Amino acid sequence: MNITDLLTITSIDLDAKVSSKEEAIDHLVDLMMTTGKINNRELYRKDIFSRESQGSTGVGEGIAIPHAQSEAVDDFALAAMVVKDGVDFDALDNQKAKLFFMIAASNDGGNDHLKALARLSKMLMDQDFKESLIMASDTAVFLDLIAKKEKTLDKPDLENNGTYDVLAVTACPTGIAHTYMAAKSLEEKAQELGIKIKVETNGASGVDNPLTHQEIAVAKCIIVAVDKQVEMSRFDGKPVIITRVADGINKPEELLLKATNENVEIYHDGDDSKRFKQSRLRILYMQLCEALNRILPILIGAGALLSIPIFIQEYNLFNINTIYDNLLLTNSYLAGHLIQTIVPIIFAGYIGQAVAKQPGFAVSLAGGIGMMITGLYYDGTNGAGLLGGIIAGFLGGYIVLGLQKLWQKLPESYQGLSTTVIYPIFGVIIAFIISLVISPYIGALNQIIAVSLDSMNLVGKLIAGIILGAMMAVDMGGPINKIAYIFAISQILEGNYSLMAAVMAAGMVPPLVIALATTFFKNKFTENQHKLGRSNYLKGLMFISEGTLPFVKEDRRLVTAVCMIASALTGAFSMVYNCGISLPHGGIFVLPLVIHPLRYVVAILIGSLCGAMIYGIFKEKDDM
Repeated sequence: MNITDLLTITSIDLDAKVSSKEEAIDHLVDLMMTTGKINNRELYRKDIFSRESQGSTGVGEGIAIPHAQSEAVDDFALAAMVVKDGVDFDALDNQKAKLFFMIAASNDGGNDHLKALARLSKMLMDQDFKESLIMASDTAVFLDLIAKKEKTLDKPDLENNGTYDVLAVTACPTGIAHTYMAAKSLEEKAQELGIKIKVETNGASGVDNPLTHQEIAVAKCIIVAVDKQVEMSRFDGKPVIITRVADGINKPEELLLKATNENVEIYHDGDDSKRFKQSRLRILYMQLCEALNRILPILIGAGALLSIPIFIQEYNLFNINTIYDNLLLTNSYLAGHLIQTIVPIIFAGYIGQAVAKQPGFAVSLAGGIGMMITGLYYDGTNGAGLLGGIIAGFLGGYIVLGLQKLWQKLPESYQGLSTTVIYPIFGVIIAFIISLVISPYIGALNQIIAVSLDSMNLVGKLIAGIILGAMMAVDMGGPINKIAYIFAISQILEGNYSLMAAVMAAGMVPPLVIALATTFFKNKFTENQHKLGRSNYLKGLMFISEGTLPFVKEDRRLVTAVCMIASALTGAFSMVYNCGISLPHGGIFVLPLVIHPLRYVVAILIGSLCGAMIYGIFKEKDDM
């Protein structure tokens, strides 16, 4: 896939005049329309803004790459634009965007848009190349610069003849910007320090610049800066530093000096040392998050199918007194309940897929069924619930990994049987039997937790709300936040909707705290912070917390402490007010489906206002 093949002369504007993010997107959409590959402008525009609501595509360093898969797209296409003076695009580094690429992909286009994103990101990490595009005199020069750059992407690096001091691997969950930013940061710092380095990137388009066995054998150390799984067995017996992709971007010198000057622990495949246990826990967390992202749309859909009939019944709309007075509502309610019942099974499958790719899905799915079958068919309960699904998912995934290792010891002539016989038959049987045996114990624990939470008194609700609320704000989307979120989802499946309401309300509060503080205490914030603050109103209402990150980065202790207090207050009031919601997302837009919606709004306002006042009072004036 070449970028130049996707751009046309008419879809490029090198001197665009726009003054806001919305104007920038509108102009890019107009440029995209000239390609003749968009059949519905407004639908495509809507899908672009829908993607932006999930997080800004302003990747930083003056670059923005808005993109969307849409039914309005007939064929893959690109548009490009340069804004000489720059425009605020809500980038996390707060820099104005000057260079824009918009990507349009059809719904059946697979991962083409991710591959294009990865290719663009890799190219634009070159500062000189980026500046040359911004300064291009006409579209022919612009396209020629891209064509020449693309020719160098796959050119092999023969300078070191396979001999490097340090090797590195970078990867982020989406395989786009941060993967290549970390690689570029490590390469530039290594050049400055006189260290020979080769960096393998595990991006959305696959593995680029792969490390060879010869290079690994002679390297002094390997830096693995990743936030997703990469192949580690090849590093068996070598000194390995395992860290986050963010450290590759922000701490390249520290990593490189450690790799060359210090005694680094030797990595062994299957090593049980404390340090590598910690990295494996992080891998388990990433696998769980990957599966959660896949299951969320199913949970939201099921919650809507359940909530809408209840909402209609509650307010006696269309003269309907009970759900069962209307066949459509009855079927909607039953469908939502059925989907929620099988969610732990599907969740198990997705976890298994995250652990062991496609073979892990079927095996973990069987494990999920084993976990749920006793409760559903014999006890009349929800069985092992989401906890059982999580256990079955990891169990199935690691059964497949174990079978893969065992099968590798057999003659090569038997290898073809692995995917058709060994994993689907032996893996499924083993996972199902183990899950079936342990499911009563997991189910009993699940029931104890569910019943205890459902029967909490006022003090218990207050404590639960405070704890869950604080967890939602302590690391803004990190592991502790996700634990609270997954726990609340598990209780939705048990019919306890109060915890999800508390968690969602608490998650909405940190951006609102920032927004209100920048509004009430204008003299303590810069003009740029005021702009970021205003954007947090919508982000907070939409249950998106990323708008807090620039403020957390500036003063982590104060902002984190204030947001924890505010979210804890909101969580406590939501629980005490007996608010509830069966949808795990949506923010203020699902307010009509919340149990006691007015009380819910009051809980959010109390936490947000208190947090804003504390933040404004204790924040020192920023003169930047």
